[in-house]
Amino acid sequence: MERTGPPARFTGILAVCSAALMAAAGLVATAPAAQAADTDLARNGGFEAGLDGWTCSGGSGAVVSSPVHGGAKALKATPAGSDNARCSQTVTVKPDSAYTLEAFVQGGYVYLGASGTGTTDVSTWTQSAGSYTKLGTSFRTGPSTTSVTVYTHGWYGTPAYHVDDLSLVGPGGAPATVPAAPGGLRAGSPTSSSVPLNWTASAGATGYHVYRDGAKVLSVSGTSATVTGLAASTAYSFQVSAVNEAGESPKSAAVSATTTQGGGGGGSGDLPAHALVGYLHSSFANGSGYTRMADVPDSWDVINLAFGEPTSVTSGDIRFSLCPVAECPGVETEAEFKAAIKAKQAAGKKVLISIGGQNGQVQLNSTAARDTFVSSVSRIIDTYGLDGLDIDFEGHSLSLNTGDTDFRSPTTPVIVNLISAVKTLKAKYGDDFVLTMAPETFFVQLGYQYYGSGPWGGQDPRAGAYLPVIHALRDDLTLLHVQDYNSGSIMGLDNQYHSMGGADFHIAMTDMLLTGFPVAGDRTKVFPALRPEQVAIGLPASTQAGNGHTSPAEVTKALNCLTKKTDCGSYQTHGTWPALRGLMTWSINWDRFNNWEFSKNFDAYFGN
Repeated sequence: MERTGPPARFTGILAVCSAALMAAAGLVATAPAAQAADTDLARNGGFEAGLDGWTCSGGSGAVVSSPVHGGAKALKATPAGSDNARCSQTVTVKPDSAYTLEAFVQGGYVYLGASGTGTTDVSTWTQSAGSYTKLGTSFRTGPSTTSVTVYTHGWYGTPAYHVDDLSLVGPGGAPATVPAAPGGLRAGSPTSSSVPLNWTASAGATGYHVYRDGAKVLSVSGTSATVTGLAASTAYSFQVSAVNEAGESPKSAAVSATTTQGGGGGGSGDLPAHALVGYLHSSFANGSGYTRMADVPDSWDVINLAFGEPTSVTSGDIRFSLCPVAECPGVETEAEFKAAIKAKQAAGKKVLISIGGQNGQVQLNSTAARDTFVSSVSRIIDTYGLDGLDIDFEGHSLSLNTGDTDFRSPTTPVIVNLISAVKTLKAKYGDDFVLTMAPETFFVQLGYQYYGSGPWGGQDPRAGAYLPVIHALRDDLTLLHVQDYNSGSIMGLDNQYHSMGGADFHIAMTDMLLTGFPVAGDRTKVFPALRPEQVAIGLPASTQAGNGHTSPAEVTKALNCLTKKTDCGSYQTHGTWPALRGLMTWSINWDRFNNWEFSKNFDAYFGN
């Protein structure tokens, strides 16, 4: 799978500017002489107490023991996507007073600055510091300024930078006091899985904590937030508190809100609490051998028929037929196939048509292709009496046009038309319609770093391209089972790269879906968490089935971590989800070839 480099860095522009800026201002700006009463006002500027006192955007900051300038610890912050890894602290100061800001930094494109000074905000930077280098600047506060924010940050798409021994020297201001509880807390219009909140600012607050039913679920800097990952048709109580360097206020008065219906996804009520999903090679043969529908064991709760494919990439005309006898000598007749489907359904199983696959590129560029897609998929569903649809668009089926930058309101025709087509199918077949999706990590979790061609162009336009589809259909979605295989390394919410083949990859990738994440690092564009009942983990059934095979022991570790918070290894999840729906595999045929190792492990774990 192709990967692209980081966003354009404007390195040429920065290199030119750096020479002029450094010549004009010097790497360390001249500062007024400190007075006898001046003190270092920065809290934990040596990071010996971890990140105490500091806030880093997008979870980008961490404390490390090497390299350090002084003491035993230093800050390491890693830019990701459109997040420049800004770490900041608000400090109480005295009006109309002089201050000197200094720090030792290491890395490429490291910035040091102060904002909210009441006069002229200041910053300085270095283009490249191979070892710890001193940066410094100075400013004077305005006549009514009582606090300033000091910060460091890197540059988009560049490696991590380090900071140590940061100081802000000058006269101390009046001690900060704990802010009052926020007022005016109100809930907006809920969805089936989220509730928007807003409130009135509290004087002196630098941030706010959001509580759901008494438990803290979010920390934000502004006066609004959206709580996600909620259950449908459920009442919740919310409160907010204000915080600053002096502490946390009492909680606000509570406000209640009830989520709407429909969050469970189509057809999910008929699935067992923990389901096993598999693909059945019904239309082709490969080295795994042909498996008849009637021979699929009862372990499999959802059977996806692979594959419905288009007559051409842009036609929208999807066709499905059984594997020819010449290719699959053991294939059943169409009548036997239909009878076996009915028998599976009578036993409580779901049988879906899966559209796409590796070879089935589908691009609904026009409304005509969209309408043909709806009619042709309906014909397949009706012909075989199927329960719904699996979207397995791969390759170049989905990509984002330049300028389409917000997953919440897509404008690219192939995205908009697919969403419209699926909504039409859902409306036609009703609440029992089962909708599943099997995107690759490139189209989903990679969206944490990159989305489409990016703010400056040049990125792969397919990056994160499934996100608008998943988001628009989340209330109709039965299951999302991302393919945690045939994947490159992907950055998780810990801002570390994770590689397929072991429990860690599945833990990190699934945690992203169940926690939510800012798309391309933009905290104003957060992909909301899915409900655990909507999520299954996708894996290859054997080493022959795909790159990234995970042994049964590692699969068990991943399930333990996500559902019980045990066996987690180094990755720390953002929750525990015993309602995680289950596992998906490519494929039933390969599992049979491998003596049913995958399904036997699933049955043993969930007691089937």
